[in-house]
Amino acid sequence: MQVTVKTTKIEKQKAGCLLLGAAEGKLQSMTLKGLAPEFAAVLKKSAAREKFSGKTGQLLELTAPADCRADRLLLIGLGEEKSTTGETLRRAVGTAVQRLQKVHEHDLVIAFDTFPLRKTAPAGRAEALTEGALLGDYRFDRYQTEEKEADANTPVRVSLLVAARDLIEVETGVAVAEAVSAGTILARDLVNEPGNIKSPEYLASQAQKMCSDVGLECTVLGHRELEKEKMGAMLGVAQGSVREPRLIVMQYHGASAGQKPIALVGKGVVFDSGGISIKPSEGMEEMKMDMGGAAAVIGTMLAAARLKLPCNLVGVVPAVENMPSGTAIRPGDILTSHSGKTIEVVNTDAEGRLILADAISYVRRFEPVEVIDLATLTGACIIALGHHATALLGNDTRLIGKLLRAGEASGERLWQLPLWEEYNEQIKSCVADVKNVGGRPGGTITAAAFIQKFAEGLNWVHLDIAGTGWEEKGCPCYSFGGTGVGVRLLSRYLRDL
Repeated sequence: MQVTVKTTKIEKQKAGCLLLGAAEGKLQSMTLKGLAPEFAAVLKKSAAREKFSGKTGQLLELTAPADCRADRLLLIGLGEEKSTTGETLRRAVGTAVQRLQKVHEHDLVIAFDTFPLRKTAPAGRAEALTEGALLGDYRFDRYQTEEKEADANTPVRVSLLVAARDLIEVETGVAVAEAVSAGTILARDLVNEPGNIKSPEYLASQAQKMCSDVGLECTVLGHRELEKEKMGAMLGVAQGSVREPRLIVMQYHGASAGQKPIALVGKGVVFDSGGISIKPSEGMEEMKMDMGGAAAVIGTMLAAARLKLPCNLVGVVPAVENMPSGTAIRPGDILTSHSGKTIEVVNTDAEGRLILADAISYVRRFEPVEVIDLATLTGACIIALGHHATALLGNDTRLIGKLLRAGEASGERLWQLPLWEEYNEQIKSCVADVKNVGGRPGGTITAAAFIQKFAEGLNWVHLDIAGTGWEEKGCPCYSFGGTGVGVRLLSRYLRDL
């Protein structure tokens, strides 16, 4: 999709569809201000006839009046003005783009001033609107081979119609949104790729290609190197699959060589059958998404490079496949991790925390100023928070606070769970240093408590994206499948630094 910025007056802008936003109860002042009287009268009359009030997501579509060069008009409700957020704007534009896809309209012009956002500069508003367009236009249909209508896959062309005074700021916001959305879309593509294609080697090759394209360093460790590193937890998870594991290490140098990096670690289980503790068959096809944390890290590294952020980053992805076989680890096995700590494997379906343990231990050699890990880790997180928030736990209150604020600003919201000492009692083992499951109570927390054992001495935060990494039905800005969650959040956090 191409997003451009124009300064033409609304009535003079030729367009297939002109999109205007309307706050609830504010149609007169928010949408009609500055329009030609005849144009405004048509909108007001049509809104009254269709009982359009501006409630969130409400749509009003009509043929443009004679004094407007657009073919059609689309009004979308933004809800109460005081409750409007960046996510409101994203979803509004995403709704419009998806609507136009259905009617095969490919030219959308957005009347920028009709999408207000309190206490937000034009660049921030432009960023939200552009993300809504780019993410709303996303589809993963590369494997659909049945004949389609000729223009079904033609992307919608989007223009932002702005006042001349806002031109430079809006162009800046569009550029930021394009960089962040590129990372999000890459993450979605990686998550949506089917398991028969997406081996650890494939994930590594995609990371290498991305790094080559934007000038990042990328090192990939294979089975032999992992054995030399004594990454016993990661190798233990991988040993049930014929597909060999990979440890992907990406480095971005945006600051001086003496500045310590921020480390991002993403769980990369390319397919999770559960291993010997096999999952139920229902819904197992979705387990190709169990590398959503890895996808977020790869996508964030792309966004950081395109934004030229003034920081140093290291992104580490332990990539494995968890399968049942004659060589798979068993419940009751004891693994020796990269750190030297021993782990009793109570349940082989609690494998994500095992590979994260080794990856976090590995990343210490870079002397990171802080470590953020992301993982589709626990079903318990979905029970606790549903699909509306990512769970956040960690040992650094400063980092936690900054991530919470970045979550609100980016629309990828977080909710903090406690990580008290008492939870460590549940993961004590009688035969090893720690066990990988602490029972059903507080499952998301005890999983984080396990990871914390391997993050001692680090400024560390864990993000459980099990509930937010996958969209089951599809909605504005989030088509069915991988959401790419984490890229917008981390990009915003890094920009705020």
